[in-house]
Amino acid sequence: MAYRYIKAAPAKKVFWRQWLYFVPLFVFTIGLATLIYAGWPIIFYELVRAPMIKKRLVIKPYAGTGESSFLGLGIVGADEDRLVRVSNWLPSSWHGQTLEEVRYYSLSIPSLKINDAVVCVGCENLSENLVQYGGTAYPGNFGNAVIFGHSSLPQFFNPENYMTIFSYLPTLEEGEKIFVNFDGVRYAYQVEEMVEVGPDDLSILEQHYDDSYLTLVTCVPPGTNLRRLVVRARLIKK
Repeated sequence: MAYRYIKAAPAKKVFWRQWLYFVPLFVFTIGLATLIYAGWPIIFYELVRAPMIKKRLVIKPYAGTGESSFLGLGIVGADEDRLVRVSNWLPSSWHGQTLEEVRYYSLSIPSLKINDAVVCVGCENLSENLVQYGGTAYPGNFGNAVIFGHSSLPQFFNPENYMTIFSYLPTLEEGEKIFVNFDGVRYAYQVEEMVEVGPDDLSILEQHYDDSYLTLVTCVPPGTNLRRLVVRARLIKK
């Protein structure tokens, strides 16, 4: 008996099935790009900027209480309200002086494109303004005016957004100017020192009355709250 084989017509390829092979590669690429986008500023800071910062304290260290509850890794996962409250940036045992009269003034850093940022004396919420820690000296007076500000990943920097306003603070150089308009008087400060300290280091609040100082504080590396970057400037005498 004779047999005849007839080759069946090839099945039609389904277009969308071909692209399914590329889905894992696409997802991997997107994930890797996102990781690099978010992680590179932190890596760059740790490898390049952090070693450039002087490894010495700005002023004499505060003989602290050994308090272990501070804003650091322990804050991860907490609600946003804790992140924007100044009282959570320092050990819980330390409290600034309560001021009877809250005063507002402005701060400008031309090299960072920060113009007339609002500073609130003794306030708490860093999402609404910069905050001068209660009990520290007023600008222009002898002592140390300590101002806290938020930072984020540099790519999100907006000088008008108080959640990102100090993102580029690590790029300040010695000799650069910081201007303060306080009580109708314009003061010019010059950056002298930059240092990193631990989140429970209270030396940044100490008052030295040999001159008028301005201290700016934010979290580093950018986008984290592991350490504090401290920039100290001295009043320029005319």
